[in-house]
Amino acid sequence: MKIHKIIGISFLILSFAFVHAQEIKLDTYKFGEGLNFSGEGDYKIKLSGYIQPYMETQHQTEVDELSSFNRFRMRRLRLRIDGNSGNQRFNYRFQVDLSGSSEADATTSNYLLDAYISYDVTKKISATFGQRSTYTDNRELFMDSKSLQLVERSPLTSAFSTIREFGLFIDGNFKTGKSSYLRPYFVLTNGDGGNVFKADHGGIKIGGRLDYLPFGLFTNFGQFRQVDIVRELSPKLVIGANFSQNNGMSSRRGRESGAILYLNDNNEESLPDYSKYGVDFLFKYNGFSVLGEYVKSKATVPTDITQRVRTDGTTSTVFDVNGVQDVENYVKDRMMLGEAYNFQMGYIFKSGISIDGRYTYLKADKTSFLTNATFYNRPNYYTLGISKYLGRNYGAKIQADYTFIDGKLGINDNNGNPLPGNETLMRIMLTVSF
Repeated sequence: MKIHKIIGISFLILSFAFVHAQEIKLDTYKFGEGLNFSGEGDYKIKLSGYIQPYMETQHQTEVDELSSFNRFRMRRLRLRIDGNSGNQRFNYRFQVDLSGSSEADATTSNYLLDAYISYDVTKKISATFGQRSTYTDNRELFMDSKSLQLVERSPLTSAFSTIREFGLFIDGNFKTGKSSYLRPYFVLTNGDGGNVFKADHGGIKIGGRLDYLPFGLFTNFGQFRQVDIVRELSPKLVIGANFSQNNGMSSRRGRESGAILYLNDNNEESLPDYSKYGVDFLFKYNGFSVLGEYVKSKATVPTDITQRVRTDGTTSTVFDVNGVQDVENYVKDRMMLGEAYNFQMGYIFKSGISIDGRYTYLKADKTSFLTNATFYNRPNYYTLGISKYLGRNYGAKIQADYTFIDGKLGINDNNGNPLPGNETLMRIMLTVSF
């Protein structure tokens, strides 16, 4: 979708909302929390957004400094519109990223992020239809990009998450004790990431999540923000588990449709199934925060696959794995299969300075795209970061972090040439919200 169309749709939706919200007025504004408008009949609309200019320097530890890779770009430039009907039961969200850099794949343009309508079935159950982040991903994907503890999300998220999907999402919120809550989530989607504009390949994806909050709800949506910037006065904890089954997946991890296709003898599509499960938690108290995540994936390959579709549309019956015709392992070698751990923690001082650290471990299955030396095959990531928040919210901040990447399994550059040693990565990013 062209950028001018996205901008036009954004203004069209905003104008429509204003027209139908008679005698609209601006409510009290808090920097970084968006512009809130209200009109007759309890109609409300919120306009928010943020900008994130970004710089990174990547270097191999045993290669001359002149080989360093530097990158400057607009990491995110987002505009979001949230609103609800007069009776408060219908809600909607429309969000675009005008930087054109997709969360799913930085090499492609994807301006549309969220586009959905929610309906409060009861006070405790809500149903959403459209495109949004999915509950079957790890916990970090629940959290807004402007509230991240470090400059970028973890390698676990990069390797295994779908990020956004199109379908039906149902969530509940039930009080189970004096202060404890149980939050179940159900997901039924197309299994191909965001909305599919061309042919939709494969079957559906079904999954869910179950979260438990033993000490009550977090303050100011803190469950969906990483740093404990509000400094929780009492300990807050959420622990959860998730599972998903993608029936007939046509990509590496379910982010797009038709990227990888296979056929049987009748020239009918025959695609592998992909399942994923994980457990995670988030703890916050008095400026201190801890996030822990574990994810495991596996695949089931149909026995009737006899052909693969090349990128140019032609087919081949060759499934060569180390000189042997091996359909199952050839298919698995193109998928994100394995497990990963991510553990990060940090503390924000009253001055607004936050010190944070993260360790991520990726363990690839014997046959998995995670063993690809150009993009992955790096088991250990160690990150140390420092941030300065320019207010007592997420309105503005500057962040820097340094990551040491273990290359002991053998890594390549972007041209497939072997690189000696390990990698280091330094990143700096400024965030300004309105």
